[in-house]
Amino acid sequence: MPEVIEVPVLVVGGGPVGLTMAIELSHYGVGSLVIERNASTTRHPKMDLTNGRCMDLFRRTGVADRIRAAGVDQDNSYDIVWTTDLKPGSHELHRFCYPGNRAEYWRRRNCNDGTLSLEAPLRVSQILIEPVLRDMAEACADVDVRFGHRLESFVDGPDGIVATVINEQTGETLIVRAGYLAACDGGNSTVRKQLGVDSDGMLGAAHMYLVHFRSRDYELLHQFGQAWHYQTGWGQIVAQDDVEQWTLHCLVPPDAGFEAIDPRRLVIDLMGKDFDFEVLVANPVTLNYQVAHQYRVGRAFLVGDAAHQFVPTGGYGMNTGIPEAANLGWKIAAAVHGWGGDALLQSYHDERQPIAHISRATSERHLGIRAAIYRLYAEAGDLAGTGPEAEAARSRMGHRIGLLGNIENEAWGTEQGYRYESSPVIPDEPGYPPAFDMLTVKPSTWPGRILPHVYLEDGTAVFDRLGKWFTLLVLDGSDAAPLAAAAEAAGLPLDVLHLNDAVARRVYEKPLVLVRPDHHVAWRGDSLPAGAGQGSWRIGQPVESCADLIDLVRGV
Repeated sequence: MPEVIEVPVLVVGGGPVGLTMAIELSHYGVGSLVIERNASTTRHPKMDLTNGRCMDLFRRTGVADRIRAAGVDQDNSYDIVWTTDLKPGSHELHRFCYPGNRAEYWRRRNCNDGTLSLEAPLRVSQILIEPVLRDMAEACADVDVRFGHRLESFVDGPDGIVATVINEQTGETLIVRAGYLAACDGGNSTVRKQLGVDSDGMLGAAHMYLVHFRSRDYELLHQFGQAWHYQTGWGQIVAQDDVEQWTLHCLVPPDAGFEAIDPRRLVIDLMGKDFDFEVLVANPVTLNYQVAHQYRVGRAFLVGDAAHQFVPTGGYGMNTGIPEAANLGWKIAAAVHGWGGDALLQSYHDERQPIAHISRATSERHLGIRAAIYRLYAEAGDLAGTGPEAEAARSRMGHRIGLLGNIENEAWGTEQGYRYESSPVIPDEPGYPPAFDMLTVKPSTWPGRILPHVYLEDGTAVFDRLGKWFTLLVLDGSDAAPLAAAAEAAGLPLDVLHLNDAVARRVYEKPLVLVRPDHHVAWRGDSLPAGAGQGSWRIGQPVESCADLIDLVRGV
């Protein structure tokens, strides 16, 4: 007889999003089983930056410090350098300068206006992130992590999910009974295929050949000094750890015959000389733009690359998936604990799918700028020469690259300035909400926005003072007892945080702000709803009482 496992949530996929999903659920007291078909964490450098929004979310669950310890040195820059080539004697054309983490933390302490995330972004390879997340998931008493296990099939029945799982090493079958299924199983998601969920977008938007290699030949690799990306007209070199791990991204047409490529020879040819290096991984990559039509079907939810795929210009793959796990984790937990309704579960799709479309549109814009720069290379003429004409060509080229800009690493609005606009668990507010801008963050507590980070006068961050679940911020001394009583009656965990702080009052706009577990504003007002309604409110009706408000935000 096959082994039978009963668990609140089955997480399919043990990449960064799946492991984060398990940690999120455990944070809220809900157990899970994580299955991953591969025998180990990834050897492929799929991403190299965790943005500030994700680091803020990791901070909530105690993960941020461990991940930061795996990243690059805090004084190393995040510079993006465009060059004529990467061969010895090449020329720097333009440098977009971005400081390291130490300077970013100083900036956050001295720019306390709500425009920045609490945590600075972090240069860290997915190769290094996944072992940290795996260790932390395995350390959770209510998380069972099983690598080398593959989802064969599942059925969503009246009593929950019943899944058939295969142990890849032994061939043994496991039967998993779960209340919910979180599909974090990547772009070729088995779950999405079995659900029959289609996607919008473009297949084959870009084609690259990647060579991940190890070397300490700094004379060649640091000929332009320490930086993050060294970019040319044929592709780029990414410094993964600023010590010895590098990834070459080479633009290759789809019909180039990938199987005939010798990765070592490719690196030597593109770097202009043989040098001391070891090829770790090499493979072709076809990049897509895809967003699933539905993020939820019954008790199954698509998360991360199972729900969307982007060309990595801007790094929106994992950095969109981690907030999805943070969004879904507390909502499933609320349902498991008995106080969250079906509208709360449905709000995962309603809130997160539009954000994936924002990420896709921003990535497409970034890809367009890269294409424009590549055209400049094709039209530039001789950039490698030593005469005055070549020097003038390089000067013109650098100037044009500077004019096109580098919003690929500056689209702060896409990262943390968005708002959940059509959510069934966030009330409408009269007036005109702040307009979305992919480049900038205008701090606001308009319902659906991410609560702006600010430091208080005592030096603590508001984010560090929030409760695990819902938190009502009170900035004018108002009596919060009516909302606290309504929350207690409904079983919704609520903390009340009184703040007497001038910066918080200015940035947070309203004296009362209700904050969700994922940092998003659930409601705000000048006073609490004063009606006496109790128990008769339904989705779509006006919020007239504290009981109505609590029922709305918990989706019943």
